[in-house]
Amino acid sequence: MKQALDRIDFVLLRALQEDARASNKELAAKAHLAQSSCHARVRRLRDSGVVRGFYSDLDPEALGVGLQALVLVRLIQHDREAVLAFRDHVLALTEVVGLFHVAGRFDFILQLAVRDAHHLRDVAMDAFTTRPEVAQIETHLLFEVTWTEMPFYAEGSSAT
Repeated sequence: MKQALDRIDFVLLRALQEDARASNKELAAKAHLAQSSCHARVRRLRDSGVVRGFYSDLDPEALGVGLQALVLVRLIQHDREAVLAFRDHVLALTEVVGLFHVAGRFDFILQLAVRDAHHLRDVAMDAFTTRPEVAQIETHLLFEVTWTEMPFYAEGSSAT
């Protein structure tokens, strides 16, 4: 079980969400901590799994991505072997930038980043419809993708 987070942890987490490259000195100033105490707290947040990683926000067009889509996938069977086989297959595809295993009419929602409509069609036909686990796919084009910060619903939260 993860250690309970306190007000200072939430200050540090919010500061890291705003700027994951903030220096320890900057974080310590925001949390009103000594730099050594701040470093220990951030290390504890990482080691405990509260902070799972640091990411760069890349421009899709600069990487040759001209189109993004959500692909909803319904499996034929829902046994562990089929689910894990499909999941492992999908995670190996470079076009898949997000995977959500969900409840409801579909079993997976995949976010794809591709060059163009032809590339999307090829991925759908070659990587999904040929899989023995797949019963149906449904594709939705994304016009805009915007990520927001993870909300805090505990002490230090601005949520009402």
